[in-house]
Amino acid sequence: MADTLISVNLSESPHTNEAVHNRWHCDIPMACWVEPGDDFKVETYDWTGGQIANDDDAADVRDVELEQVHYLSGPIGVKGAEPGDLLVVDILDIGAKEEMNWGFNGFFSKKNGGGFLTDHFPQAQKSIWDFDGMFTKSRHVPGVKYAGLIHPGLIGCLPDRKMLDTWNTREKALVDTDPHRVPELATLPNTQSAHMGKMTGDARDAAAAEAARTVPPREHGGNCDIKDLSRGSKIYFPVYVDGAGLSMGDLHFSQGDGEITFCGAIEMAGWLHIRVSLIKGGMEKYAIKNPIFRPSPIVPKYDDFLIFEGISVDEGGKQHYLDVHIAYRQACLNAIEYLKKFGYSGAQGYAILGTAPVQGHISGVVDIPNACATLWLPTDIFEGGANLMPSPEGPTRLVDGSVDIPLAADL
Repeated sequence: MADTLISVNLSESPHTNEAVHNRWHCDIPMACWVEPGDDFKVETYDWTGGQIANDDDAADVRDVELEQVHYLSGPIGVKGAEPGDLLVVDILDIGAKEEMNWGFNGFFSKKNGGGFLTDHFPQAQKSIWDFDGMFTKSRHVPGVKYAGLIHPGLIGCLPDRKMLDTWNTREKALVDTDPHRVPELATLPNTQSAHMGKMTGDARDAAAAEAARTVPPREHGGNCDIKDLSRGSKIYFPVYVDGAGLSMGDLHFSQGDGEITFCGAIEMAGWLHIRVSLIKGGMEKYAIKNPIFRPSPIVPKYDDFLIFEGISVDEGGKQHYLDVHIAYRQACLNAIEYLKKFGYSGAQGYAILGTAPVQGHISGVVDIPNACATLWLPTDIFEGGANLMPSPEGPTRLVDGSVDIPLAADL
C-alpha cells in the first residue's frame, strides 16, 4: 500500500492545511520530500475548496470567490531534482474521495470569470453530477450517461524567479491593452485569499503580492485541463527549481476537449497515486520547453460520433483570418443549436459539451481565410439508443423540457 503523503479534510477550510497552496511562487516551501522512484498518494480538494454545494441553487457559482482558486496539493520536493532536469510523473491510479461521490459543472457569470461562450450564457448556472462507479448522470441534464476519465486538470512544478517575473510582465502587458475588459484579459497577482502553504509572516505577504495566479497553463504545465492525463499516463515536466516542487489538483471526473464551460468538466475532490523519477539534463537533451506526455491507454469506448464543423467567421458574420478560437466556438455553438432541436435547453447542451468526452480537433489552418475546427460528439452517451442523426422525419425529442439547469440572476 502506498503512503498518503498529503491528506485533505473536506469539512475544513483548505487554508488550515499547510500542504496546500493556491498561488505559484518560487519561495513556497516543499510540503514534503520523496526520492526518485517513490510512489505515493496525494489527496486533493475540489478546485474551489468546497465553495460549491450539492443542491439546486446556482447562487454559489454566481458568488464564487475566484481569488481562492485553485487549491493545489504540494509542492512535493523530489530529492536530486535540479533546474534543467525532467520530472517524470506516472499516474498509476486516480479516484474520487469516498465522502464526495459527486461533482459539479458550472457557467460563471460574465461579471465573475465568464467562460468560452459567456456572451451566450452570461449568467451563472450549475449542474450536479452523481457518480455510479465509472459512470455519471445528472438530475439537471436528463437523458445522458457516460463513463468518466478522471484526470487532474492542473499539475505542474514551481517556477524559478526568472520565469515568475516573465509571467507577470507579459500578462500585465496584456491586461494593460484593455484594463477594463469584462471578463478580464488575465488574472494578475492578488493577495486576497492567497494561501502560500507553510509560508507565514512578512515573507508570506511579500510572496503573495507577486505570486502568479493558477488560472492559465504556462511553460511549467499548470492548468492545462488535458482530459487524457488519466490512469497509465506519463508526463515529463521541465524542472526550474531545486526539488522540482510538484503540485496538483483540480480533479475532473469527465471533460470535453477545451473545458469550454470554464467551471468546466465535472469538478471533484479526490486522490492520485503517482510515481516520480528524473531524467537528468532532460530539458536540453530533448529540447523541452513545455511538458510532454503519453496519454492514458484507458479511454471511454465511444466509436460513433456526430461531428460539427466551425469556421473562423463569428456570430455577427465578421471574417477572421485563420482564427482557430473563433472556429471552435462556432463548432460548439452549432452543436448546441442542434441539441436544442432534440429538446435540450441551450444550457443543457452547453453542459453536455463541457462534461462529456467530446473531442475537439483543429482540422485545417492553411486554407485562407478560414480555419476549420471540429467538435466530435459521441452519440452513445445518449440513453435509450437515441438516434441523433438527421433524417427526413425530423428530430425526435429526447427530453420533455420539464427539467433545466438552475440559473442564478446577477445581483
